[in-house]
Amino acid sequence: MPLGNSSAVLPAAQQSPIAAEVHRGLTARPKTLSPWLFYDQRGSQLFDQITQLPEYYLTRTERELFAAHAPAILAAAGKDAALTLIELGAGSASKTGILLRAALDQQPQLTYRAIDVSASALEAASQSLSREFPTLIIETRVRDYTHGIGHLPSLQWPNSRRLVLYIGSSIGNFDPLDARELLRDIRRQLAPGDCILLGVDHAKPLQPLLAAYNDAAGVTAAFNRNILTRINRELGANFRLDRFQHRAIFNPDESRIEMHLVSTCAQRVAIPALDLKLTFSDGETIHTENSYKFTPESATALLASGNFTVTHHWTDPWRWFGVYLATAV
Repeated sequence: MPLGNSSAVLPAAQQSPIAAEVHRGLTARPKTLSPWLFYDQRGSQLFDQITQLPEYYLTRTERELFAAHAPAILAAAGKDAALTLIELGAGSASKTGILLRAALDQQPQLTYRAIDVSASALEAASQSLSREFPTLIIETRVRDYTHGIGHLPSLQWPNSRRLVLYIGSSIGNFDPLDARELLRDIRRQLAPGDCILLGVDHAKPLQPLLAAYNDAAGVTAAFNRNILTRINRELGANFRLDRFQHRAIFNPDESRIEMHLVSTCAQRVAIPALDLKLTFSDGETIHTENSYKFTPESATALLASGNFTVTHHWTDPWRWFGVYLATAV
């Protein structure tokens, strides 16, 4: 979500990205917070736990697709050219190793650049991948790519291409217009023939969809509430976590899961670093995340709106998840 003009109303000392986003979101109507705020060190750890839950089919299904099709994916992306791989929102890169191994099988030297908002996740990923792939050239960059991806690395060898990995259905966290603008921003950094590999969650029956965001162990609820813990710690707020309930619902009109934090009583919250005092009514929510669900047609149309042409796609037998390879045009 864009920051808009929120920094203009804050003193200079309060213009950190988190301060600006919290001020923008919690003074809006309805109240919102951008999902990038989830990913402090604890939030990254909780999300890794989520990806291993039995209800959370997304990571498991995408990993199975990579295990089955990685050589074909890399061959189609490279088209007999050497590849440089760039991953947006790399996190722990737990699935990426499958693609890196396939790439190294097809070319003797490979550069992998990982971009993520979490420095701790990047450090852990770098150490793990270095042990697994000693010849891999790893570059990491701490950056919130949702506010622009910055400069992508230039090609290092003749007859080479860049492959941007945007997997895990992270594109689903963006409203459609913002998703299109993000893809266009990526496209502007690429040359014709470079590719993007986009993982998206498909629309599916309601029961497994809701279960993925309302796990029995309560890990997703802890992940959602951790955003308040972060605001307490970094901005001196006094949110009471026991007064906010996790809620995940499906909005059929928008084809998206929505995550909210629901105030369980009328209450006041102070954020001293922002000189901000908030009131919550009983049942009022903070909208923390969307996760849009796609069809093959809507995923292809989204990529086309970002100036990419889908050349290949892979899905599981139930068509719950899709991986789309598209070329910059």
